[in-house]
Amino acid sequence: MKKKIKAISTKALVLTFGIGTLVSCISDPDSPGLEWMPDMYRSPAIETYVDYGWVKEQVNVEAMMTASAKHPPVYTIPYQGKVENLEINLPYHRQTSSFANVTHGLQEKHGWNLSTEAAGDYEAAAADKNPIALTEDNEKAIFDQGKELFNINCAHCHGPKGDGKGPMVESGAYMGVPDFANLKNLPDGQVFYSIYYGKGMMGAHAPLLKNNEIWTVVHYINKLRLDDYGASTIVEEEVVSDSTNVTEEQQ
Repeated sequence: MKKKIKAISTKALVLTFGIGTLVSCISDPDSPGLEWMPDMYRSPAIETYVDYGWVKEQVNVEAMMTASAKHPPVYTIPYQGKVENLEINLPYHRQTSSFANVTHGLQEKHGWNLSTEAAGDYEAAAADKNPIALTEDNEKAIFDQGKELFNINCAHCHGPKGDGKGPMVESGAYMGVPDFANLKNLPDGQVFYSIYYGKGMMGAHAPLLKNNEIWTVVHYINKLRLDDYGASTIVEEEVVSDSTNVTEEQQ
């Protein structure tokens, strides 16, 4: 009797396992099949920039309306275990327009430095010089990196040549994007300011690029808008200010 019960139990176990195996097989080659213990290999942790409004073909409207990316604490800077470009990436001391919270969504509670003036520090930014020195030894690397960053973040509107004829403009989605060739007299500091905080219909790029990357893009924009721009054509000035330094009065 015990042998019969044991045999029946064994057959039932094999049958159950076989049915479970067949059920877990799905015709879709991209599907993992039936997930018995997903938490064992699928992380339940919340991750930055993940769309939790659409998980496993399930739509969560409430999650779609909630930002998963959180703002870092005010005045923190990126750190990857080394101090390269640390001074350049200190908090930018120039203030943006008093209306930037409305026009560009820059809120003081998130650490944005808003002015009480409508124009902010745009005019004062003209005095800021590029802290990344361009030399004959590094200019190729800087221009190459600047071009890569420009093509990723700027060319869709400004165009690969900086003529204001990017695909977004050509499609009619945006208008009024300037041709860099018409901005030959625009100081580097104001170019940085405009990229950092945004200008017109262009949003702030500070969340997308570190300060040293923006200054690298400024070098590349100069190459597009100025004839023969390079280390050999830059005239050094006696007074050079670092736009990222924070004075004691502003701390």
